[in-house]
Amino acid sequence: MKKYVIHMCVSILLLAGFSYGESEWMDTLSDAGVELHGFLDYSYGTRTQTDPYEDDRSLNELRLQLDSVWYHDLFTAQIKADLIYDELAANRDDIDLETGQGFLDLRQANVMFSPLLWMDVKIGRQTLTWGTGDLVFINDMFPKDWRSFFLGRDTEYLKAPSDALYVSLFPSFVNIDIVYTPRFDADRYINGERISYWNGVEMVGQNSILDTELPDEWFNDDEIAVRLYRNFTGYELAVYGYNGFWKSPAGMDPTTGKWIFPKLSVYGASARGPLGNGIVNLEAGYYDSVDDRRGDDPFINNSEIRFLVGYEQEAAKNFTVGVQYYLESMMDYGSFVRSIEAVGMSTDTIRDQNRHTFTLRMTWMLMNQNLILSCFTRYSPSDSDAYIKPVVTYKISDHWKATVGGNIFCGNDNYTFLGQFEDNSNVYVSLRLSY
Repeated sequence: MKKYVIHMCVSILLLAGFSYGESEWMDTLSDAGVELHGFLDYSYGTRTQTDPYEDDRSLNELRLQLDSVWYHDLFTAQIKADLIYDELAANRDDIDLETGQGFLDLRQANVMFSPLLWMDVKIGRQTLTWGTGDLVFINDMFPKDWRSFFLGRDTEYLKAPSDALYVSLFPSFVNIDIVYTPRFDADRYINGERISYWNGVEMVGQNSILDTELPDEWFNDDEIAVRLYRNFTGYELAVYGYNGFWKSPAGMDPTTGKWIFPKLSVYGASARGPLGNGIVNLEAGYYDSVDDRRGDDPFINNSEIRFLVGYEQEAAKNFTVGVQYYLESMMDYGSFVRSIEAVGMSTDTIRDQNRHTFTLRMTWMLMNQNLILSCFTRYSPSDSDAYIKPVVTYKISDHWKATVGGNIFCGNDNYTFLGQFEDNSNVYVSLRLSY
């Protein structure tokens, strides 16, 4: 039944794509204030080396996205959903809208309205982002889909959906955003299903799927995020606050052996604006690990200070270069080391107190910007590991686009953040028909 639905939708999409602009039913929807967009995307990827814990292929999927927006005088409603045939998925029939598992991934389902001239409200499923970093997130505490990103799906899938109430207030002195999530939305984190990882003792993958205990009680395991921002002499200044949980597993319950999501509060600030011929950005955040404020619990992440500075400039016509420096500094590091030693665990593979990271992004647009060459590189001198993501995108026509890319990991040790993914290095291709 599922394959039949997919094939039927594909046929409809192909018909709509080739008759785009001439279809009477599209005109009828437009007259009613409804816009319908979407795409059909086929992606295939393979690992560049053998991973003893995972399949050689990393991607083989057909994805149909349907995106409908209804513009009414009183509100705007949006539904965006992906129908997926993923040959490599472990559980294709069981739909889980939180993890994206199954043949349906609901990306958006919300209503937006303005009850007052100085207030906007959006309620329902939505993808959210704020902050200043390029693939580096400090005060953006909304869920990410790291599996999709490292497997080679389009960058839009790095942002996982949230089920939230988003309120924007616009008084004269400052803009205020408030996001309330009544039940915790975790990252779509690395768990071994498609990407092998270091579990604290050894490398594992499909043979040891991460077992977690997720906070999931409505209105009790909730989250709230706040941003205040305004422009000042050409610079956007912002302060942030968050109260909820670590978005990916950040601790373990020693009694059950399950990975957990301890409580977390984050306080931060950012600035972004012109400097010379480019744009500079600064961002910082304090991660208050509420369940381990003394730093002496070996099974819960310590508090951290995070800092980011970046600069982007057009170095030549249609050629842009962006660089960033990022720091994670663990608080109470001495207590952390002593707690590890106290329970008889080895300190040989624990992280350094300060994790330094440099990133470089180069983007070159050619052929009237129909051909885009991009490469993002992340290197950590403290961990001695790196990540390289080259992407070539060619716009064949108004409706067709082809992409070739890769996710290349390397490191001296398999227990560092990027080094653990070395055997997951992959290359991928995709072909997309948009309508």
